[in-house]
Parts: sequence; C-alpha cells; structure tokens
Amino acid sequence: MAAGTRTPRLTFFHPTLSRHSNCLLADRGTDFWGRNDRERVSMDDATRRQVMAAATIGAAAATVASPAAAQTGAPGPSRGGKQDPRRKYPKPPFKPQSQPWPGLASKMDPRPDHGETSYVGSGRLRGRKALITGGDSGMGRAAAIAFAREGADVAINYLPEEEPDAREVVDLIRKAGQKAVAIPGDIRTVGFCRQLVDKAVAGLGGLDILVCNAARQQSIPSILDITDDEFDRTMKTNIYAPFWIIRAALPHLDPGSAIIGTTSEQAYNPDPDLYAYAQTKAATMNYVKSLAKQLGPKGIRVNGVAPGPIWTPLQVSGGASQGKLVTFGGTAPLGRPGQPAELAGIFVRLAEDDGSYTTGNIYGAGGGQGQP
Repeated sequence: MAAGTRTPRLTFFHPTLSRHSNCLLADRGTDFWGRNDRERVSMDDATRRQVMAAATIGAAAATVASPAAAQTGAPGPSRGGKQDPRRKYPKPPFKPQSQPWPGLASKMDPRPDHGETSYVGSGRLRGRKALITGGDSGMGRAAAIAFAREGADVAINYLPEEEPDAREVVDLIRKAGQKAVAIPGDIRTVGFCRQLVDKAVAGLGGLDILVCNAARQQSIPSILDITDDEFDRTMKTNIYAPFWIIRAALPHLDPGSAIIGTTSEQAYNPDPDLYAYAQTKAATMNYVKSLAKQLGPKGIRVNGVAPGPIWTPLQVSGGASQGKLVTFGGTAPLGRPGQPAELAGIFVRLAEDDGSYTTGNIYGAGGGQGQP
C-alpha cells in the first residue's frame, strides 16, 4: 500500500450489542444501517472479524435462550449427550388393557410421553399458526406441544370424548406462552370440517401450518368381519376429512405455509388385521406426493410422517389385538414401541422455514423396521 494511504476501515452497526471494551455499537432498536442517532464503530479488518463473530454467537445464544425462558412448563433435561435408544422408554411385555374408542392417553399404562417435560423449543416456529387434528394425544399432541414451545399458536381438534386429554394440551400450550384454541368435533362431515378451519383461522388470526393427523384404526382379522359402517367410519376419518380440511384451508395458506399428513409404515407393509386402516395410510402417502406437485408452484410445501409402532391410545382402543398389545413394538430392532415425543422434532422440521426445500417427502420413524 502506498505511503500515506489510509488503511480501509469499516463502519459497522449491530442492533443488539451494547458498549463493550473499546467498541461502541448501536443501541437496541436502531435499524441495520444504524439510523436514529446511531453510534458508530470504526475498526480494522481483524477487529471487524472478531466483532462479527461475537455478534453471530450472541444472536444465536439469544435465539435459543429466549423461547426456553418464556416457557413456564416443567423444564426437561438439558440436550446433549447420548442415550441408548433401546432403553430410553418402556419395553414389552405390557399390561393387558382396553378402553372404548377413542381412548385416553391419561388412562394408559404406561402413560405415553409426548414431550411434556422434555421438549425444549428454540424459536423455530415463532409467529406461526397451526391447526392439528387429533391434537389431544399421540403424535398430534406431541406436535402441538413442540409447535407451541417453538413459538407457534396452536388450534387442536379432537372428539368430545377426548376432552380430558385435550384440556391438558391446551394448558401446556398456554404455559408455553402461546395462544391455544380447542375445537372439539367429529371430522366425518364436510360441514364440520369447514367450521373447523373457520374457527381455527378466527381463533388464531390466520393459518400457515396444517397437520392432518387424526385417524381411526381397528384391528379386524378378516375382511368378512368388517361392516359397511366400520369401513365408512375409517374412510371418512382418514381420507375424506383431510380432503375436506385441506380444501377449506387452502384459501388461507400463503406461500411459506406447510401441510403435513400422518401416514404409517402400514402404507408400505400392511398387517393383515389392519386392512381398512392400512389402505388409508397408503392413500395419505399418495396425496402428500400429489399435492406437493400441485402446490409447490404456489410456495406451499406438503410432506408426510410415517411412524412405526407408536404407543398411543389407538392401540388400547381397538387398534391392536390384546395379544399384539402385550408384545407391542417387541419385533422392532430397538425392541420397543416408539413414543410420540420421538416424532415431535420431525413435525417441527417439516413445518419450519429451514426445511424450505423439503416437499413431497415421507419421513419415517419406525424403530428400524418398515419404510421409507
């Protein structure tokens, strides 16, 4: 550099840092360019790199700490370290138990883990608005808890018989500092599905995440024993309802919105006693892939979650035979059923903006069996 030439210097403003050492940074509240009587920082290239690195670390720490601090629910264990997945949760044999449909998680033994005391958010869904069907228990409940702790307002749909479980979810959402909207009702009619979307939009002030999770599953050994009514109930709940709900929700979904359908390993490897249920899960997988192609040009992503054997009220309310229930999940390579909490992060991943190139995909969580 020629003698007498001044070393290039950078004027840098950061809206979140305060005075530190010999650096004067912009006060909180100024814009990126430091308008409104900003203070300036002049530094050489080496100092600039140090400050920018510190700013990045500080901003990241604030992003992680703030949502967690806002949660008033019971704190879970700190993340990090490792756990043996074989021993993380209960293994069969399980106690024989039965409940009338649709069953309650609060009455199961052992009680499922939906992340009530373990899920810690980091602001990944801040400002989002989600509607989840079947949000009282199982994977819908796990998603509702996770979404709320990630900063989303959440509406849940459930059957009136599931009110005790739903009240717990509403309380957990509110303890996370988020808005909770409870909408009980049977999704087997087009009229209610329209009302469901309207109430969710009105209660949340919009909608940009839709999770079609509710399902009916009954273990029936022979097709000869499946009544027309049972077949119709399964089809209306598992296939018609998502169609009606998605159709009603689409006018409210802007670019950047996400739709998530809960499918199953049964879509790929159906059990003989789940003839009706399994074919609906194959249909779910198919509509996910079809809608992803249809809605991609509109900026709306569509994905699916395909769980394996998960410990939910479906199993104790007719979804599994008593013989299968006692040994439920035992054939998985991990030797146990999964818990709803173990899928919460998948739902978050498919809803958040960081997954913006993920659409038309099915995410599995089968404990080592099933597909994909």
